[in-house]
Amino acid sequence: MAQLWYPAHKEPGGHAAPYLPNAPTTTRALARLMHLPPSTFAHLRYVTTHAVEDAPVAQAEQSYPVLIYLTGLGGFRDVAMCQIQELASHGYIVVGLDQPGAAGSVRFPDGREIRMPAVERIQALIDQSLDPTENPPSLGGRPLPDGILPYLAQDVSFTIDQLANLDADPTSSPLAGHVDLAHVGAFGFSLGAMVAAEAAHLDPRVKAVLMIDAAMPANVMKSGLQQPSMWMTRPASTMRLERSRSGGWTERDIAQTLNTMREVFERHRAGNAYFLQMPGMFHINYTDAPYYSPITRQLGLTGPVNGRHMHDVMNAYTLAFFDAYLKSRSAPLLKRPDKRHPEVEFEGR
Repeated sequence: MAQLWYPAHKEPGGHAAPYLPNAPTTTRALARLMHLPPSTFAHLRYVTTHAVEDAPVAQAEQSYPVLIYLTGLGGFRDVAMCQIQELASHGYIVVGLDQPGAAGSVRFPDGREIRMPAVERIQALIDQSLDPTENPPSLGGRPLPDGILPYLAQDVSFTIDQLANLDADPTSSPLAGHVDLAHVGAFGFSLGAMVAAEAAHLDPRVKAVLMIDAAMPANVMKSGLQQPSMWMTRPASTMRLERSRSGGWTERDIAQTLNTMREVFERHRAGNAYFLQMPGMFHINYTDAPYYSPITRQLGLTGPVNGRHMHDVMNAYTLAFFDAYLKSRSAPLLKRPDKRHPEVEFEGR
């Protein structure tokens, strides 16, 4: 399933779109993933966004660059509205994907629902893509020696193909004729960052890629990335603090995440690679999740940072990166560490 956000022409009388189009399905899956009662996040069905459904496309530009968003394991396509709305409001078409097997639950228009399999089963397939073993796990009775990431990355290529069809058919969407497929980027969080990296490795149509807080796939470690790339994460000390408050983040996880991200960054060709660390950010601070309920802080899931401010900082760097490489705009923020953002440890190559 895909959902598109885009720059819209201002018109009075538009109705705000819901945050979660399939709220009951999504909130149940979210509660199930966090081992909480099904009603924990039921209130999210009443949350609206700054978007308007089927609004006319803004005429400021003939066409708009495309960004494909990929969520973490058990997540959903709307989980980073903090980034998505910001990017759409600055002239990007953003496509959020719910990938069966990766998203907490995927509901199709015909009523079919595909739940994420057991975390342990999917994690074994992810691990095979990160650190392959001689006896690979199977999916549907078929061994996957490269794990699941190349399979999930095919959804990115398929999405680009479908956008080309949409753009060429004036009856298909308000976006027809406005999709700039010469300038496509991908960004993702956690598992979505791994998928984004794999997609950038496999499909040269992805011209820029942003990867947030995740280890890099073995295929990317072997070959590197050719397009402009940015990594966002946090220091090992912050990951250990998160472990002390809410569990997870073993020393192996920490080393694998930071070492593989840094190695691909340091092997990248000079001039268009960036590595950002944000001390105090816990994993879900890179999404909307801290605002779902006070329980996220009570459970120790959020870090000791001003979350709204850090979202502003994250968006500033995200926008600067994609503006530089998909719109050929000047991006002073990418030149050197910025005194306006002392909370960020910035490196560029």
